[in-house]
Amino acid sequence: MADRECPWEPPLAGTEVEHLVGALERLRATFRWKAGGLDVAGLGVRVGASALTLGGLLKHLARVEDECFGTKLNGTPLGPPWDGADWDAEPEWDFTSAAEDSPEQLYALWDATVERSRATLDSALARGGLEQRAHISERIGSAVSARRLVCDLIEEYGRHTGHADLLREAVDGLVGEDPPPGWRAPSAAESVGVADPSPEPGW
Repeated sequence: MADRECPWEPPLAGTEVEHLVGALERLRATFRWKAGGLDVAGLGVRVGASALTLGGLLKHLARVEDECFGTKLNGTPLGPPWDGADWDAEPEWDFTSAAEDSPEQLYALWDATVERSRATLDSALARGGLEQRAHISERIGSAVSARRLVCDLIEEYGRHTGHADLLREAVDGLVGEDPPPGWRAPSAAESVGVADPSPEPGW
């Protein structure tokens, strides 16, 4: 399948950086596809006893992106909306406060944060590769590599994209492993209420 149809696919035989970043991009694309095209009701659907929602996952993963490639990698303090939250009083604020945000706000937050993360990581990899020490090393007193942070974010997306699979199927029956060929993430304004098509089977 042509790369232009599925640009999120990792290479079949690439470098370590290409494979790790490719795996992350595939998960990002799959998560964005699973969470896309929903209104307030869709983003607020829950499954069983879980309090997780797609809206909450959008906001949570945006925070994790900022923490991973901002604070932990470069030492950049968290900005809005994270710096205005009372995390001591509400440790799950990113999850719970999402119910107060519009779909447009949630999509725009995730989209902008991911673009910022991509730029930050690209710059860091060009500067020092996966072996470079992350800023968090100074805080915890042990060496932490950029590789570890990339792997941590892959793990985080893997866990929550699985949650998104179940939540999205409960919303409107959408299932599938990957976005369909030719899919592109819509803008925040375009995302709301525009359901994505079901995928073709992949390998």
